[in-house]
Amino acid sequence: MAGGFGAATGGNEFEAKITPLVIISCIMAATGGLMFGYDVGISGGVTSMPEFLEEFFPVVYKNQQIPGLAGNYCKYDNQGLQLFTSSLYLAALIATFFASYTTKTLGRKITMLIAGNLFLVGTAFNAAAVNLPMLIVGRLLLGCGVGFANQAIPLFLSEIAPTRIRGALNILFQLNITIGILVANLINYGTAKLAHGYGWRISLGLAGIPALLLTVGSLIVVDTPNSLIARGKLEEGKAILRRIRGIDNVDREYSEIVVASRAAAEVKNPFQNLLKRRNRPTLVIAIMMQIFQQFTGINAIMFYAPVLFQTLGFKSDASLYSAVITGLVNVLSTLVSVVFVDKAGRRMLLIEAGVQMFLSQMGVAIVMGLKVKDHSNNLGHGLGVLVLVFVCSFVASFAWSWGPLGWLIPSETFAVEARSAGQSVAVSTNMLFTFVIAQAFLSMLCHMKFGIFIFFSGWVLVMTLFTIFFIPETKNIPIDEMNDQVWKKHWYWKRYMDDFQDGPNGKYP
Repeated sequence: MAGGFGAATGGNEFEAKITPLVIISCIMAATGGLMFGYDVGISGGVTSMPEFLEEFFPVVYKNQQIPGLAGNYCKYDNQGLQLFTSSLYLAALIATFFASYTTKTLGRKITMLIAGNLFLVGTAFNAAAVNLPMLIVGRLLLGCGVGFANQAIPLFLSEIAPTRIRGALNILFQLNITIGILVANLINYGTAKLAHGYGWRISLGLAGIPALLLTVGSLIVVDTPNSLIARGKLEEGKAILRRIRGIDNVDREYSEIVVASRAAAEVKNPFQNLLKRRNRPTLVIAIMMQIFQQFTGINAIMFYAPVLFQTLGFKSDASLYSAVITGLVNVLSTLVSVVFVDKAGRRMLLIEAGVQMFLSQMGVAIVMGLKVKDHSNNLGHGLGVLVLVFVCSFVASFAWSWGPLGWLIPSETFAVEARSAGQSVAVSTNMLFTFVIAQAFLSMLCHMKFGIFIFFSGWVLVMTLFTIFFIPETKNIPIDEMNDQVWKKHWYWKRYMDDFQDGPNGKYP
């Protein structure tokens, strides 16, 4: 443990084989990430297409077409354009609380099915949009799908995976997000060249493919034993546990799930339960990781990559091509996390990436500050490539750290009685700050100029220090043993894990 602040990584691992049922279920569930990633990638490319801007955002189109009308940093500064991107995350924020209820009462499987259907309807609205309200309605429906998917899928993956590969299987969700972004960038690059100005409709409409995959996948997968047992289906839960573990004797793991589920059933108000003293470490870490994840600046870059590269002076084709490169780096780097998360551990990846992201952001800020002014751009080809290298370095380090681990760590550390509500708070916090960044980035770029990258690098420094002192190591620890193996042994959080019972309203007596 770096710095000596983590918990011990021992623990009693339950016997389990890596069965085809587990692999298939996890792959099918993780297609929700493909849908989410496709939407992240597609919006940035579409908002850089002249035909789309002319149809829905004529003011931005005029700024783009008339040189000098708006400065290099301000040509895309438009609240309506930012609302097109950000409205999805506002809807996801609200939908998350409904998804918490369905995840607990109907199960992870049904919640994923709801998400898939919302994605399909939202895609239809977007592809057929004839005015801005119709476009925004489509985005809101997609956002509801994101809220339901992001609530259910990380829980599903954490609960169904064997302990020793839980990190790798959970990161399938993040890997599919990165693949979705890459596919979207490739499609945008192709559709931008189509005649008659319908490329943006094809880009938005093809979101129906990952939406269909998630819908079909949610019909195929089994629900998790944890979910079935929590809903009183004990025998079915035990049978599914035998199938996914590939062994007959699952009594020890089954008993632990039953005990944990009975404790969870005694909780009448799960959100009030979250405020109890013993849940404070996981709640604080879950919330802070979501805030930090967004204030790395990653989604500002992934949402608006083509727009950002055009601001730097890249031509339209070159900006889309550069976005494809960053998307490819994103996918390959997430594979690094899949390989190392259960070997090197969570903390090492977070700390290394913090240093790399800080240096990369500062590199971009220095080059832009020296060469890109409001009404002049002296970047040149060589420095343009250097900025792209810095951006790729930043994206790579995020993709093997804060990207997947921002979802993995909260989903695996909440106690069972707080897991659904805790995941809901984590997702809603993420969506809230994603909305803030998506709605504000182009305006921040206009007013702060290159300073926006110094702003984000400052946050990266803060989150790296937070990791060193407050985020424990959780690799190879069974989910239901986190309290004993992690929190009670952590230098700071152990003070919240004493044996006294919580008092009314979660206050310590």
